[in-house]
Parts: sequence; structure tokens; C-alpha cells
Amino acid sequence: MNAILIFLQKAIAQGVGILFGANGEILTEKSGNLNLGVPGMMYMGGIAGLAAAYLYENGVASPDPLVGFLLSFFCALLAGALGGLIYSVLTVTLRANQNVAGLALTTFGVGLGNFFGGSLSKMAGGVGQISTAITASAYQAKLPLLPGIPAVGQIFFSYGFLSYFSVVLAVALWWYLNRTRQGLNLRAVGESPATADAAGIDVTKNKYVATLLGGAICGLGGLYFVMEYSGGTWTNNGFGDRGWLAIALVIFARWNPLNAIWGSILFGALYILYLYIPGLERSMQELFKMLPYLVTIIVLIITSTRKKKEDQPPEHLGLPYFREER
Repeated sequence: MNAILIFLQKAIAQGVGILFGANGEILTEKSGNLNLGVPGMMYMGGIAGLAAAYLYENGVASPDPLVGFLLSFFCALLAGALGGLIYSVLTVTLRANQNVAGLALTTFGVGLGNFFGGSLSKMAGGVGQISTAITASAYQAKLPLLPGIPAVGQIFFSYGFLSYFSVVLAVALWWYLNRTRQGLNLRAVGESPATADAAGIDVTKNKYVATLLGGAICGLGGLYFVMEYSGGTWTNNGFGDRGWLAIALVIFARWNPLNAIWGSILFGALYILYLYIPGLERSMQELFKMLPYLVTIIVLIITSTRKKKEDQPPEHLGLPYFREER
């Protein structure tokens, strides 16, 4: 029983970063922008937050965890938003191919994160020695008393701020997209930008805002990994394929932030399942790592055959919009 509880706890911890990335991409894709730069924006958010915390902790005599928390949090947001801005300029203003721009952003973000991560490690005295434990303690702080509740406390109340914030953010995003005029306008842009434009909705503004905010949310996914999950440390290429799993989760969740909540836990469980099966060879471990993608493909096939409108991607997803052609 205890092993099952530990497995569930680890699955949730794995899924939180994926949930941030998925919700950031859902917001972006609702505007019609297909941004494959999620991994890059997660790296940008992670290294920006870590660098801000590290420079702060080593720049004052008695660093305050709360100050480090605020600095790293907002720097991660800004770095992720910067990634979204780069993508928006390339695709919305310069009309570059969305797939190429997204992949280029991923390459740029991962390279940027690894470069500055290595540079900070050298500043700290050697590769792998960078640590921002003081700031990380603020992210890893748990609710008082509740984690001590048998079973329930271990599963639901043994996480830090960003874990709970990811769920709150997902619910807020669902409400925004489905219960507000601005959210409905954004969805209209993703479905038919020409129609939205004719109705007086600013297509370019909506695409920019959604992509910037989506990038900021992705940046928090990277911040979660380095601060709450890894305890304030950096490892080059340490994010693995979590950014790509976030993109897969968007499809699995059928562009619904609420579905992404439980879907992220499932993906987290599938992502670490091979660790709990004894005797697996390396080749079999790699096959098990494919499970989240396999499940996504199955869901995509099922939803495509059913053709329910609410289960489909925005109709204009990934397509350029030229106002003069409407």
C-alpha cells in the first residue's frame, strides 16, 4: 500500500511541470498559433528563475527566501513570455512557418538554458555545483499539519506552491476560455480569424497576447522543475522530453484545461512506470517511455473518428492569416 502511495505522489510531482506546459500551449493554440517551442520556453523560464535566485542569494549577506521566490517567479514569467514574443514576431508579424518557428524556438531555448546553466555552474565553482537552496525552500514549503494525515496527506498535501498553483491556473484558464467574452473572442480567432476580424475582433492582438501569456505559463513549468522538483539545482538537458509530453497532453486533453489536470497525472505515472517494474532492460525501458505518446495517438484516432466539435483542435490552428485576403 505504501508503495502505491509513493508511486501516486511521484506521478503527481512528475505531472505538474507537464501541466504548466500543456496549459500554456492550450491558451496559445486557442488563438490558432501552433507553437512547438514549448520545450524551449520551459528551459528559458527555468534558467531565468534559477539565475535570478542564484545572483540574489550570492549578492546579499542574508538572503530572504520570499524575495528570492518573487524574483525567480517573475523572471521565469518574463523569460517564457519573451519566448512567446519571439514566436509571435516570427509567425504573426513576419509570417514565418509556424512549425519551423516553433522548432527553432525550442532549439534556441534549450541551447540558451544549457549555456547559461553551464556558465552559472562555473561561477559556482564547477559543473553541477550550482544551488539555490534558500529560494527553493520557499517553493518546497508545504502546508502545515495536513501532510501528516495518513494516505490523504501524502497524496494531496505534500507538495509546494507551484503544484497547487498549476491546478488553480488550469481551472482559471478553463473559466476564462468558456465563461468570459475575451475568452470567447480568442476562441473565435482560432476557429475563423477572418470572421472574427469582420466582427471587429483584433486578431493580431489576440494572437500576441495569448502566445505571450502561454509562453509565460510554460516558463513556470521550467521554474517548477528546477525549484520545487529539483530543489534549486540545474542540470543541462535535465528536463528530458517533458516539453514534448506537454504538447502531447494538449491533444490528449482535447484542448480542455480541466482534462489536462488528470491527464498530467496519468502522463506522470506512465513516464515513471518503468522505474517500478523490476528487471527491465534498457530497450524495454525506452519502450515504456513511449506510453504517453501511444496513449495520445489512440485518443487522437478516437476523437478524429467521432468528429465531435468540442473534441477537435481550433479549425485555423497552424494556418497563417492574411487580413488582406479575407
